[in-house]
Amino acid sequence: MKLTKRLLALTLALILALSLAACGGNNSTPSTPDSTPDASADGQSTAGEAVYRTLYSSELTTLNYLVTGLNNELSVCANLVDCLVEYDSFGNVEPALATSWEQNDDATVWTFHIREGVKWVDKDGSEVADVTANDWVSSARYACDANNASSTFYTIANVAGASEYYDYTAYLMALETAVDGTDEAGNPVKLITNSDGEEEILEVAPEASIDDIGVRALDDYTLEFTLSDSCPYFISTVSFGPYMPVYGPFLEEQGSKFGTDNASMLYCGAFILSDYQPQVQRVLTKNESYWEKDCVYLDAVRMTYNAEATSIAATMYLSGDVDQADISSDLLSSMMADPQYADKIHPTRSDTSYSYWYLFNFDPKFDAEYEPDNWNLAVNNENFRNSIIHAFNRVPALATNDSYDPMSLMSNTVTPAGFCAASKDFVAYGDLSKYTNDYYFNEAQALEYKEKAVAELTAAGATFPVKILMRYNPTTANWANECQVVEQQLEGVLGTDYIDIIVQAGPETGFLASVRRAGDYAFMKCNWGADYADPQTWTDPFSETSTYNFIFNAKSDETRALYAEYAQLVGAAKAITNDMEARYEAFAKAESFLISHGFAIPFSISNRSYQMCDLNVFEGQYASFGNASLRYKDQHLYDTSMNLEEFQAAYAEWQAALEG
Repeated sequence: MKLTKRLLALTLALILALSLAACGGNNSTPSTPDSTPDASADGQSTAGEAVYRTLYSSELTTLNYLVTGLNNELSVCANLVDCLVEYDSFGNVEPALATSWEQNDDATVWTFHIREGVKWVDKDGSEVADVTANDWVSSARYACDANNASSTFYTIANVAGASEYYDYTAYLMALETAVDGTDEAGNPVKLITNSDGEEEILEVAPEASIDDIGVRALDDYTLEFTLSDSCPYFISTVSFGPYMPVYGPFLEEQGSKFGTDNASMLYCGAFILSDYQPQVQRVLTKNESYWEKDCVYLDAVRMTYNAEATSIAATMYLSGDVDQADISSDLLSSMMADPQYADKIHPTRSDTSYSYWYLFNFDPKFDAEYEPDNWNLAVNNENFRNSIIHAFNRVPALATNDSYDPMSLMSNTVTPAGFCAASKDFVAYGDLSKYTNDYYFNEAQALEYKEKAVAELTAAGATFPVKILMRYNPTTANWANECQVVEQQLEGVLGTDYIDIIVQAGPETGFLASVRRAGDYAFMKCNWGADYADPQTWTDPFSETSTYNFIFNAKSDETRALYAEYAQLVGAAKAITNDMEARYEAFAKAESFLISHGFAIPFSISNRSYQMCDLNVFEGQYASFGNASLRYKDQHLYDTSMNLEEFQAAYAEWQAALEG
């Protein structure tokens, strides 16, 4: 059953008025149903059912949600298994499989009270067992065993005993293939072959017990996590990976087969994977045993395989055969000029889980022809960095990725606006708030900084123009065009007598290892993805263990002193664990220091794509981390797609409600 297209402003007002009700904050009932029959889960036409139909061209490699970190796979699994918490349409945390929770004073022990009466069911919807606290013990123990190779183990590494047990099981695995050898002193050791094909000594890991992992069922409906360090943002980590429950006896029974098809897993989420035929179709059917089934408005989601999905989806959308079609960037302009498409195309929702910045490299490892010594003099001069920052008009560069609304991508801070909040958005705290509406670009200021930099660098022995090696990955869409725009724009403002930007493609494979991590660039766009909802996550790229711009390896005493001050500010912020207002103020001070001294130029959030889609994303669950935005719960199926203007109006309503 589809619902007729709404007058968006009116409907959003209704939705917002009901936002305190159940079902993720969106309990509204949109307008009159369309009586046109839709296809049922088994492909037959059934009047009155709401079946959301999509195409896909990339097959899943696993349904084992305790192992995979791939968005393609989690977009299915997130709808099949619930977590302790979920999020409403504004990003507010809500109870899910936990009805409530509390933490101790230093945020090292978190206790969750598990919802009673929730059922595990099989692919046919038959009830198998109750969901209990023991199911999180099972998932944690599985992910902490290195034999299972969980790519998301890192999310649970802060649990007491988790890393120790993982390291011990990894050691036992390696020991199975290790050979006898001796070290330089002639002592007997075990040798293994590393990823480079070289022999190395196998380091002995201390014995650890699975019982020491700090995830415990105090009783069937009380779950306790003990952490190795204080973690005030822990609640934002529990809706992903090893924090998804699994029924232990079934997991043990399935062994290595777990998650290989729809019969080898159990379900406690809004949907069941009732049909799973690789390279044919996947069908998600509403779980009639679901604990909050009244908030599941789609009866089924049918995903049909087609290797040509990207090229034929738009045509199939117009013919009424599917309810969603991605629009490739190379076709967007022509389709927006065609009325039959333009009235149905809108952007996807902005993704604030990733942030992009242009970074200066303080430890250049590029070839002599690009004059690394001269670059070292320039990059350690703050006036030089500021001349680049204020000469950088980011809008033309952003337009290479979104010509219709480049400003929607712009980010003025390292931490994206809307990413996390205490009493207000993080970017509104302290000194960081002054950057919220600061677009940096100011030609007059840039030329003032240039004049100062020229005088100081000339005295230091630098030569002009300063060569600036700017690398890009040729496999990333539009990055080459973006670099050309940045080169022309910066050289146009500052002059080719001052800088010579050299745009160079990196390798198509191994780009990160050979370019960014190797320091083979002078100035380049870099990014980071958030792991949890706390500003601390955005300090990780600038830590001394990172492979981003290497400020800590700077040749200048002045630069190293500034970095030491930044590190102290970050350390002080991390130490605040029982006062989120003070914590956010402290992290804002650290990030503002980073930006004000020109160590990073905030650029954008993740690029949005464009689509035709019969869902309204502003009804759905939302968060800048975890699986929330992948879920179909709380969403209705409508008879047509929003256009660009309707999407912008809906977004304005959503943002006004978020801020109000």
